[in-house]
Amino acid sequence: MIDANAPVETFDEIDSTMLEARRRAERGELGPVWLVAKRQTAGRGRRGRPWISKDGNLLATYFFTTDKPPGEIALLGFAAGLAIAEAIEEVLGAGSAALKWPNDVLIGGAKAAGILLESGSLNAGRTWASLAFGVNLADAPQGIDQPTTCLRALLPPDAEAPLALAFLARVRQGLAHWDARLRDDGFPPIRAAWLARAYGMGREARVLQGEAVLEGRFAGLSPRGELELDTAEGRRLIAAGDVFFPQVG
Repeated sequence: MIDANAPVETFDEIDSTMLEARRRAERGELGPVWLVAKRQTAGRGRRGRPWISKDGNLLATYFFTTDKPPGEIALLGFAAGLAIAEAIEEVLGAGSAALKWPNDVLIGGAKAAGILLESGSLNAGRTWASLAFGVNLADAPQGIDQPTTCLRALLPPDAEAPLALAFLARVRQGLAHWDARLRDDGFPPIRAAWLARAYGMGREARVLQGEAVLEGRFAGLSPRGELELDTAEGRRLIAAGDVFFPQVG
């Protein structure tokens, strides 16, 4: 699904790279292409929340078409998390990045990147999809529902933040690697690598699903990518939701 040689198109300003991907799909374009913006005026994240744009950060969407089923396309979110975490660790050192289900990359418990997938149907059983992510390279948005950080804040005072396109090159290489593992070996290698970086493993967690709240202990990741939550009524498999961990200390 990931073409390592797909072209990269850049925009000084655009409403949203994900919206641009949708427009291209509606025009019948097939990709693959990377869409990268310096600034977004209408970016969005999970559940329609605003995706705050900051100068110097990486704002990218990979637009492509595939005949893979939706469940397999969704697993690219985990592959992207691994690729972003590995790219962060090339800058900050091994063990610096953690993965929070379903789509966040954390540094020191604070959000440094978010991932979003969108898809739609085409003719002849094919699907268009966009894999989008934002990485806080130079600045971290404030006023959201969790702590945030950026790579620049964690580098020495005289060091510059990674450039967006150079950082994307690192991510593209890692994403192509993990996509190849998914194609050749299925989800187990990605699942194992993701769990090795999982944030909150074994901790008490609250999962919000609309108005419903589930409480339990984060126990793992299912073979289909669901969050495994041990509750008072037994193990629950969570396919979608927002996860919160109580502050420690």
